[in-house]
Amino acid sequence: MLPCGPALSFVRCLVRKKNVSGESLEESKLCRCLSTVDLIALGVGSTLGAGVYVLAGEVAKSDSGPSIVVSFLIAALASVMAGLCYAEFGARVPKTGSAYLYTYVTVGELWAFITGWNLILSYVIGTSSVARAWSGTFDELLGKQIGHFFGTYFKMNYSGLAEYPDFFAVFLILLLSGLLSFGVKESAWVNKIFTAINILVLLFVMISGFVKGDADNWKISEEYLLNLTAIIENDSSYENVTSIYGSGGFMPYGFTGTLAGAATCFYAFVGFDCIATTGEEVKNPQKAIPIGIVASLLVCFMAYFGVSAALTLMMPYYLLDEKSPLPVAFEYVGWGPAKYVVAVGSLCALSTSLLGSMFPLPRILFAMARDGLLFSFLAKVSKRQAPVYATLTAGVISAVMAFMFDLKALVDMMSIGTLLAYSLVATCVLILRYQPSLTYEQPNYSPEKAALAASERESAVSESQINMIQENHFSLQALINPSSLPTKQTATTVNFLVGLLAFLVCGLSVLTTYGIHFIANLEPWSIGLLAVLVVSFIVTILLIQRQPQNQQKVAFMVPLLPFLPSFSILVNIYLMVQLSGDTWTRFSFWMALGFLIYFAYGIRHSLEGHRSNGDDDSCSENSGLQEKNPVEEADEPENANESDQFLAHERTSEC
Repeated sequence: MLPCGPALSFVRCLVRKKNVSGESLEESKLCRCLSTVDLIALGVGSTLGAGVYVLAGEVAKSDSGPSIVVSFLIAALASVMAGLCYAEFGARVPKTGSAYLYTYVTVGELWAFITGWNLILSYVIGTSSVARAWSGTFDELLGKQIGHFFGTYFKMNYSGLAEYPDFFAVFLILLLSGLLSFGVKESAWVNKIFTAINILVLLFVMISGFVKGDADNWKISEEYLLNLTAIIENDSSYENVTSIYGSGGFMPYGFTGTLAGAATCFYAFVGFDCIATTGEEVKNPQKAIPIGIVASLLVCFMAYFGVSAALTLMMPYYLLDEKSPLPVAFEYVGWGPAKYVVAVGSLCALSTSLLGSMFPLPRILFAMARDGLLFSFLAKVSKRQAPVYATLTAGVISAVMAFMFDLKALVDMMSIGTLLAYSLVATCVLILRYQPSLTYEQPNYSPEKAALAASERESAVSESQINMIQENHFSLQALINPSSLPTKQTATTVNFLVGLLAFLVCGLSVLTTYGIHFIANLEPWSIGLLAVLVVSFIVTILLIQRQPQNQQKVAFMVPLLPFLPSFSILVNIYLMVQLSGDTWTRFSFWMALGFLIYFAYGIRHSLEGHRSNGDDDSCSENSGLQEKNPVEEADEPENANESDQFLAHERTSEC
């Protein structure tokens, strides 16, 4: 190879990809002891947190009314799009690392580090905020005695810090860190117990709501709301009064209110991605991870749908209490003591949510440290095959955050990391499915089927060779009518189109967020720009759809490609644009710290960089899933060595 200049070599270091084909034969350092039921319980516990006891009342009163059930349905469909992308990668790359690993395999090292670094931030803030919420809920049951004591003797009057140090939250985080360090099997049992109690409490809420509910609460008339508004505002005349509670009926705030509620409800489904970090701790991950993700999202949707329906049936939506809707609703129907059942369920939900935030954090640290991008001591495991150093480090960082800082201003930063991860995983699915030749483990066939498969491979190689000769240069004809099999050129075309798609989505999101007033006033430039962006977005998706997909199958594959991942990217980037400028400013400081660590330590200690030191180009771009040129494949022996096959069976390490 010709030596490349320093700048080109540096860029290649940033885009080098993780090669997982060799690792697939190695025995996992972690303990494979989780079942599919454990994964479903983990996903449900992490996703179905205390928000189910609060969010329904808040959204129903201010945005959706009784149509909150439709808001949750729309939010669930948007979340399922992201969940299916995670499920496919869980089947393709059953390794610890979640979105960080998926990005490393497909897009490259720099984007992988950005993803992992933001996931760390999301999980740290999530763990700390849930721990403080647990402490606050427990304090409420004790009449706020804990808060009064610490607020009196340990008050902190500094900007950015909490009102008082939360010792109880610190104790809770360190306790769960010890549990997770002890072993994943024991943690899974604790999670299943709390999740089961939470589900039983929610079933009680649903049944109570349908028993004590009144269907008329979904059919409140606009005239009644106008009269109510006039009474509240002390107007003697009912004329020229605008209802402050909408127009009544099932959608009192219109379909726009239902959509606004769906945008808020979307965050209620965040948490299922923790399942994707269990790739090296679950039995049969290629099947268990997709089933766990889809099943947990389905269970969570049924719970949110049932609770919100029960709540709005028990009590008119305009009377709902935004902070504690369920206890107030039970008081309204004459079942006051039921609030204690709700309190138990809320504490169990907070416990599983806390465990769900703490569980993936050390696994992200472990995966990044194992790849050399973070400090190596974080990759050490205990005798019980748990990432003990990463777990304890994560616990200490989260405990310090919960102990000192005011987390209300930081909670929105969680959304950036989560939405960025969702967007990149969907992007990776789009890119990966159009790669020319990914090698996976081939099933054992009978001699007849093996011969047939070999002949099909030979014909595919021949056709691919012809296509490569014909497509040495780019042309519009090749873009619209590409070859029937993927080649390097079609893969490059898809990469470019996916990048263009992301750019168009960013433009659409910014225009519809900050230029909505111009669009509403039918300003010609805004309407024209909107039309160009929408048409370009649709054409780009259709051009991607024209390109040939790789025909090799895995245990689970995203349906409706490329439409489903494309709309998932649109939803996630749109929600990211909605975040405030202050949130993005804080995010930039976090990213500056991350880049300092990466360029000072990670880029020099990267395992992929060391692996390629024997090559002519030390920073050559590695192929993430061992792509092979069809011509090279033809020269290889027909029965290739098993070590060249991706996703071979791993030896299961027992605890």
